[in-house]
Amino acid sequence: MKKRFNPIKDKSSEIIEFLMSSPDIPDDDALQFKLRLSIEEAVENVVRYAYDGGIGWLEAGTSLDHDSLILTIELRDAGVPFNPLEREDPDITLSAEDREVGGLGIFLCKQLMDNIEYRYENGNNVLTMTKKV
Repeated sequence: MKKRFNPIKDKSSEIIEFLMSSPDIPDDDALQFKLRLSIEEAVENVVRYAYDGGIGWLEAGTSLDHDSLILTIELRDAGVPFNPLEREDPDITLSAEDREVGGLGIFLCKQLMDNIEYRYENGNNVLTMTKKV
């Protein structure tokens, strides 16, 4: 299941709901909570930072490998090239006041998902998150 949103300005909720309504998402409340948090963080990053003013597109999709029970969530955009996985994980032992701003969302995604990969291909950022369901 895949859909392109254009423009993405003010469409975070719509994109998140599209992904969460996918028939690939299992009917498991605890798993859905983890997936929603990861999806929200990833989508918000694209909507806020990929394009100047949110004028651009985002292609969002899910797929489920029924043999391995691996759910894949993919986000693709043509915004500014940015690999969120290159950022160093925040030191969560520090208080909020002592930590640098930013980076907590991707850190959370890395904790909740089984695997996250980034690639830049054909002028597009591609973020792929997978979870055994």
